[in-house]
Amino acid sequence: MKILFIGGTGTISMAITRLLAEQGHELYLLNRGNRNTDLPDNVKTITVDIGDEQAVADKLEGMEFDCVGEFIGFVPEQLERDFRLFRNKTRQFIYISSASAYQKPPKSFVITEETPLENPYWEYSRNKKACEEYLMERYREDGFPVTIVRPSHTYDERSVPLGVHGNGGSWQVVKRIKEGKPVIIHGDGSSLWTITHNSDFAKAYVGLIGNPKAIGEAFHITSDESVSWNEIYKAIADALGVQLKPYYVASQTLADMSDYDFVGSLIGDKSNSVHFDNSKVKSLVPDFKCEISAREGIRRTVEYILAHPEFQKDDEEFDKWCDRVIAALDKAKEGF
Repeated sequence: MKILFIGGTGTISMAITRLLAEQGHELYLLNRGNRNTDLPDNVKTITVDIGDEQAVADKLEGMEFDCVGEFIGFVPEQLERDFRLFRNKTRQFIYISSASAYQKPPKSFVITEETPLENPYWEYSRNKKACEEYLMERYREDGFPVTIVRPSHTYDERSVPLGVHGNGGSWQVVKRIKEGKPVIIHGDGSSLWTITHNSDFAKAYVGLIGNPKAIGEAFHITSDESVSWNEIYKAIADALGVQLKPYYVASQTLADMSDYDFVGSLIGDKSNSVHFDNSKVKSLVPDFKCEISAREGIRRTVEYILAHPEFQKDDEEFDKWCDRVIAALDKAKEGF
């Protein structure tokens, strides 16, 4: 098939790019070219800023696709632009939304595609919902061939999945664990979460491409495995060969602190115990099965990061913040 990705080199999309290239599809990536160095040889690139609509229209003049995948659309205005650009150029338009848009707090532990999209805690999630609503309106009124995909916590070899981290990503937490420092874990670490390796996610996504039954439908794609945050952090420590020193802080306490915005990412997402029912996507992609367990995926990621210094970027601000929070809470406990 002839496929175009808007983006194509991010955490979620890079594994899909690699899989489609391996399968021999004619794949184009439309992006600014900032992360195109490790692409398979048979992937073509269109270097342009998607925000420059006229420049994109000029680059795509005369081209049509079996599928266009949008990975970097976050607000409805961006999808309105995509509709103008691709309404007569593709047989399918797959939009990456977010499972964080599901109802928070959830009324049911098990999440299906019928779970309401209602997250009052995170603007990111509300914007994703608004994007979905716009695209489904275009499907109903204009026949725009939309498929919506909702990832949850998807990760790759470049970043360890975490609940609490700073603006610099996961490395500083990995470093704290490695150095034997206490590590902040939200709540008591017992809530259940689902993490999905991007190579597993890619298999289901690719299975939806070109499938007419996927048009006008929404699917989440996640692992079937639910693990506690304690298990996630312990897996990191085990991969490092050290003992985990957890420091538990209530999610609401973290959300109330002004240094980092944990309201959306914790109260509106990671602090909620959830289990995803993937029956719908499996009905269209029956051979889809996640093969990389949370523990195995974390081990691979830790080993990769340790072997690649370019992903070991210190975040001193977050490190000092952790120390301050722990010291302040320890002092408060002494007062009781």
